[in-house]
Order: sequence, then C-alpha cells, then structure tokens
Amino acid sequence: MFKNLITYRIGEGWTADAKLLAEQLAKEPFLPCAPTQPLAVGWAPPRGIEHAPLVEVVDGHWLVKLKREVRLLPSSVVQERVDELAEHIEETTGRKPGKKAKKDLKEQAQHELLPRAFTKTSATQVWIAPQQGLLFVDAGSSSRADEVITLLIQASPGLSLQLVQTAESPAAVMAAWLMDGVTPEGFQIERECELKGSDEQKPVVRYARHPLDIDEVRAHLTSGKMPTRLALSWQGRVAFTLTEGFAIKKISFLDLAFEGRAETSGDEAFDADLALATGELGRLIPALIEGLGGEHDFAAGAAPAPVPAALPQPTAEEALGDAPPW
Repeated sequence: MFKNLITYRIGEGWTADAKLLAEQLAKEPFLPCAPTQPLAVGWAPPRGIEHAPLVEVVDGHWLVKLKREVRLLPSSVVQERVDELAEHIEETTGRKPGKKAKKDLKEQAQHELLPRAFTKTSATQVWIAPQQGLLFVDAGSSSRADEVITLLIQASPGLSLQLVQTAESPAAVMAAWLMDGVTPEGFQIERECELKGSDEQKPVVRYARHPLDIDEVRAHLTSGKMPTRLALSWQGRVAFTLTEGFAIKKISFLDLAFEGRAETSGDEAFDADLALATGELGRLIPALIEGLGGEHDFAAGAAPAPVPAALPQPTAEEALGDAPPW
C-alpha cells in the first residue's frame, strides 16, 4: 500500500471533513494529456475505479491520490527536428537562423512532436490521519512530495502543513544506535546502511546485506562519518529504511503482520490493505518519533512536543471480517 512516507503535521484551524475535501478535490480532477499538452496533473479515485470516491475512508483514515501523466519527449529528438527545420531555412533563404529564431524553432518542434510522444502515468498517495493531525505522502523524493502538498493546500483552503521534525537529529541518533547496538524497544537494526563524511571529499560508505555490529562500522563513525540511511525493522512486523531527514523508505510488511489475514478480493482487498498499512504504520511511526526524542515543537523552541498516540487499530472482528488486515 505504501512504499515511502514523508510525515507532516496538520496545522490548527482546518476542517477535517472527508466529504468536503472530496468536493474540493473534484474541482481539479485528473484528465489525460491533450495531444499537445506536456503534463497533466489532477486528483483521481484511490481505489482506481472510475467515478469512485476521491477520498476513501477506512477505520477513520483517509486516502487520496494525485495522478500525473507526462509526455516523454527526449531532448535529442527535439534537437534533431530543430536541426532539420534550421537546415531547411538555410537552404531556402541562404541564412542560418539566429538564437531567437532557433528558440522559436524549438517550440515549433515540440508542438509538432508532442502528439506522437509516448505518455507515462504515475500516482502519489496521501494518507491523512485527521484524529492525530498527521498527513503522510507516499513519495520517494521531497520534490514530488512538495508538488502534492502544494496542490492539496491549493485545493483545500485553510489547510496548512509542517514537516514533522524530531527533537533529536535522526543522523545523530542512528549513529548512537550503531555505535552501542542499543535501539528503542521494538526496533532492530538490519543489514543495510549508508555513512557519509562531512569533509571536502564527502566520502560515502555503503553496506548492503552485511552485519553492522562490527568494529569497521564503529571506526567509520569515530572518524566522523554519519548515517544518512539505516535499515530497521519493528516488532518483526515492518521493515523500512530511516533517512537523516526523517523520511521512511522501502517499507515492507513482514510475515508476522499477515498472521490471521483472511482471503479477500476486490473492494474488500483494498480495504484490507489500507487497514493493515495504517494499523501497523500508525503504531510504528509514533514509536519511532519517541525513539528520536519526540516531535520538535516549533512554537516552544527546541522542546519536544508530546509524541502522538498510536493511530487507531481495527478490532479483531474488523481485521478478520468485513475489513481484514492488508
């Protein structure tokens, strides 16, 4: 359901109304690229079914989806067409096109080629936990998350978002975990990490499928290298990679999370996936924030804000009945 999560705190004053948000998003629906349109962005049903709700609500958690389609037009293809047009002008007029003329030729070439260009479609999911005042973007980069957040704020007046920052630096805390091998309860260091130096050379050391409780890793830390990524698992249920910027990447659910899962299909499977993802991650993320010293309270300087409570869990009946896990 989710592969990467960037976490935001929802500001005060926003009306958490799923029906209202759906109406707001419906004003900017996703429509495929027109023949000469290079990019199309809009909101689409998370369930992937035409005319389904734009805001899905399962166990008090909301899911919305931003869809984008881009026409793939390599610069080399455009330049080849520009050269052809410029050559034709030179042959017919005896003069080479100048800088301004070539800029116009580039626009002409793009306009000609766009209708024949292939399109690539992608989607970014947004998980909203209104009771906890948290919002998560399933994005692998901050630039993609920024695009989604900007469009969401534009769509929903009154919505303000602040990146969640922890009271203690994730890099410093990860370094301490690696140095002494002691992690917060429930968390375990796995076999991948990236260490980066701060000197002019900015050396990088990466470990993959390798034990990290070794003197070599501690020597890198002692020399000044800091963790930028560290693979962790939580209670044997979820594996993930934590970054220095408190992004959660490479999320995967382990066998223990699927115990007792009922066989589902269609709409029930979608609800089950969302219930499991929000249930497991809704407990993991508050525990991770607590392990990093709590949430930084910007209104009170460096003092940590209270750690958000674990997000609501489905009942046993919901998990195994109408809304089974994952």
